[in-house]
Amino acid sequence: QDSPLKAVQMLWVNLIMDTFASLALATEPPTEALLLRKPYGRDKPLISRTMLKNILGHAAYQLVIIFSLLFIGAWTCGTPGEVLAEGCH
Repeated sequence: QDSPLKAVQMLWVNLIMDTFASLALATEPPTEALLLRKPYGRDKPLISRTMLKNILGHAAYQLVIIFSLLFIGAWTCGTPGEVLAEGCH
């Protein structure tokens, strides 16, 4: 089975996506408080409780939106076969 993207195309996609992420992280200047704080210990968790709440909350929000669009679209337009044959009413 042939891959839809060749190896060189995958490398270009990876390069572009990593470039945008690194620019987003590199453009925020460090604050004085961040530079003066002590480093976290080795036994501290990588993801704090606040970060975990934000991640789970955002995941729940995205699931609600995507399932709402999925089921409201199906309820409004019908099955994909009906949409192709008749269009969305």
